[in-house]
Amino acid sequence: MTRMIHVFERTTHEAHEWVNDLAGRTGWTNEREVLRLLRVVLGKIRDHLPNEEMAQFSAQLPLILRGMFYEGWQPKLTPVHERHAAAFVAAVEEKVGDVMTYRGVTDIKAVFNTINAHVSRGEVEDVRACLPQELRDLWPSP
Repeated sequence: MTRMIHVFERTTHEAHEWVNDLAGRTGWTNEREVLRLLRVVLGKIRDHLPNEEMAQFSAQLPLILRGMFYEGWQPKLTPVHERHAAAFVAAVEEKVGDVMTYRGVTDIKAVFNTINAHVSRGEVEDVRACLPQELRDLWPSP
């Protein structure tokens, strides 16, 4: 019988906590779609952050989500300087708009609130400070 390495058990449990939290906030029942929404929004946040802030933020993510956070990252293209929340929302919608229950900004805010619940207040404030004002306005204060 093979035993799972403890760090894998813990990070799997922590990632499930995030997904379950977000599922509760969105009302979505398909965990794959919930995870996709989380991954897309985290990726869009990542692309706005300078490298040092990106590293500090990702250190508070469960190991599995941290891997997903960096997946597809192209350092030479970041940070992006999107000024308008509408562009951020459109980029998320391009990736998850096919989910029948997707509600745009409401679901994006659910991701932000999930982050607020699992990442330290100081780190959330640091990340929000790196974003353009329209995105800060979209992300509820922790």
